[in-house]
Amino acid sequence: MAGHIVAIGGGSLLDPHSKLETLVLDLTGTESPRVCFLATAVAEHAEPILRFYESFGTRGCLPTHIELFGRPDSPAARLADQDLIYVSGGNTANALALWRVHGLDEALRAALERGAVLAGWSAGANCWFEDSVTDSFGPLRPLGDGLGFLRGSFCPHYDGELDRRPTYGRLVADGMAPGFAADDDAALIFRDGELAEIVTQRAGARGYRVTADGEEPREARLL
Repeated sequence: MAGHIVAIGGGSLLDPHSKLETLVLDLTGTESPRVCFLATAVAEHAEPILRFYESFGTRGCLPTHIELFGRPDSPAARLADQDLIYVSGGNTANALALWRVHGLDEALRAALERGAVLAGWSAGANCWFEDSVTDSFGPLRPLGDGLGFLRGSFCPHYDGELDRRPTYGRLVADGMAPGFAADDDAALIFRDGELAEIVTQRAGARGYRVTADGEEPREARLL
């Protein structure tokens, strides 16, 4: 796949001073990138959408958003000319279900293949992987139903929520596909499906590779 995927653990986002949001815009390689915000995972709540426009509207880009609740007008087609598609946190499972109903899963794949940047935090990072650690159904558990643009699994909020780190390690040791984790304010950048770089906007924020050695989890700090 030709484009970039940026998986952000969480943290201080939808902020005009966010280093990570400057990063995803720069990755487009476009002076005035077209940016589409998908807030499906938070049921398109008005507050994050407003914050998106307040943040990205000051950055010289062309911001828009897509709503899938109600009666959406050709939402998949609207992704065809976007340079950056930015996905909010929230309920990963709900977002994936609605995307598939409206054909956004295939539209996102097509966007990636033509070179667009796909990025997001928490649920907006989980969605790109085959599997992830999610609270979409209550207590943390494997999702097992991601888009699969990236191989393996992912865990956001690795240092931001107390149960994330031990739960992910246990799940991988029990047979979940190995993968990556990101602290809040850390972003893992994938190019052509492979990890290329880790960028953070807070001292001490890191990314990790999480695997298993027999029945024991193994965590390798990447930054």
